[in-house]
Amino acid sequence: MDAYADPPGMPDDERMTGVELKTIREWLGLGGDWLAEYLDVSPRAVRHWEAGKRLIPDGVRLEVERLEAVTAQYVAAGVEALTDARDPAVVTYYSDEQYRQAYPEETWPATWHRRVVARIAQEVPRLVIMSPPNDDE
Repeated sequence: MDAYADPPGMPDDERMTGVELKTIREWLGLGGDWLAEYLDVSPRAVRHWEAGKRLIPDGVRLEVERLEAVTAQYVAAGVEALTDARDPAVVTYYSDEQYRQAYPEETWPATWHRRVVARIAQEVPRLVIMSPPNDDE
């Protein structure tokens, strides 16, 4: 847990609260288990942070803010790429397996991708959201 150690003298009133962590995690479309694996902590640690049973280390707050910033970059890039398209369309995925087939290098879950697509859809009128073509067809 040293990777997320608090700075010396970290005041408790500047900490991320459990409800903030849960709200941001859900807004990003990330499951608690995914976040735990990403942070290299136990799922129980994430549950305890979100329930307010344990203080959230400041390093965790910083990492969650980084995840927010990266997600915002993906959304902005999608909006920019699709805004002036004649027939804007995007593919998203039902499962992590399906997402990994399309993007094997990605570590994000499919739920995150769907959330990014939903945020793009808020900004791009007439955006068509599709599933990948079925290989059996």
